[in-house]
Amino acid sequence: MTVLASLSTGKNGSVLVVGATGFIGKYVAEASLLDGRPTFILVRPGLLCSSKLSTIKALQDKGAIILHGLINDREGMEKILRENEIDIVISAVGGESIVDQFPLVEAMKNVGTIKRFLPSEFGHDVDRADPVEPGLRMYLEKRKVRRAIEESGVPYTYICCNSIASWPYFDNTHPSEVLPPLDQFKIYGDGSVKAYFVAGTDIGRLTIKCVDDVRAINKNVHFRPSCNLYNMNELASLWEKKIGRTLPRVTITENDLLAAAAENIIPQSVVASFTHDIFIKGCQVNFSIDGPSDVDVGILYPEETFRTLDECFTDFFLKLGDNAVDETQTKNPVHEPLPITASCG
Repeated sequence: MTVLASLSTGKNGSVLVVGATGFIGKYVAEASLLDGRPTFILVRPGLLCSSKLSTIKALQDKGAIILHGLINDREGMEKILRENEIDIVISAVGGESIVDQFPLVEAMKNVGTIKRFLPSEFGHDVDRADPVEPGLRMYLEKRKVRRAIEESGVPYTYICCNSIASWPYFDNTHPSEVLPPLDQFKIYGDGSVKAYFVAGTDIGRLTIKCVDDVRAINKNVHFRPSCNLYNMNELASLWEKKIGRTLPRVTITENDLLAAAAENIIPQSVVASFTHDIFIKGCQVNFSIDGPSDVDVGILYPEETFRTLDECFTDFFLKLGDNAVDETQTKNPVHEPLPITASCG
């Protein structure tokens, strides 16, 4: 039995978040709880990682209900979905678990009552972006998951939120958790290719708004805040303005990124391949979103605002601490920064 695509969840439908201990999943689960929804998080049996346990405990303290299970266990997931009367399933699993979503899709199809599924996307539009290997492998897997969802008849929304609001390190798996550089900037190519940057809190908040919205059913929802459209040179100028001094800029060429990707060191080479796709090929800005399957989140919710990248970089600056702040203030004064839009509506 399949679910009709016209079916809407209704406000405050129950939400199951898979991958809630990850960076994106945590923000999605927190936003669901803040919205007053019954929120369940799926936890693998025997999870021992202390950092993940602390995240689970924090979500539980906010009202999340813990369920133990594996998304690649179709029968187990069917039972979980039925017994807990889940309306919405959101997957934020990491790249190594993308194919584990196939049994989950089958389970949702068999249950027949899921009103919306948001698979593990939360990045680029994988049907349009075309990174080199090894990043391409992940995108091919995500494309196959998309096709399985579409064939299943389960209503879906693909969240294409582009880049996390942070300094994009090409060799780091979680740049959002690392401060922008204090020694030198690595500029990809000539530093002129732009990308969209979105804060994790905004990704979570606007994702939860989409799950009830019939306008987002069977759509790619793109996050393209004009205020957070920056190239690498503009990012560098923004950070220099925060720390009050200039830093040398080192060019990382296209060949450098391709060579790092070709080393096939996981996950660093995957990140290098995505960096090449973003800042050399322009995968976030080289297509329009006026097709029947696309919608801009800013068009859906014109009243909503985004945290600006300027605000996010201020947060990074404050994390430096007093000693680091004092040190930056003794260095050379900052050059005049490039013009940057600071407001975000």
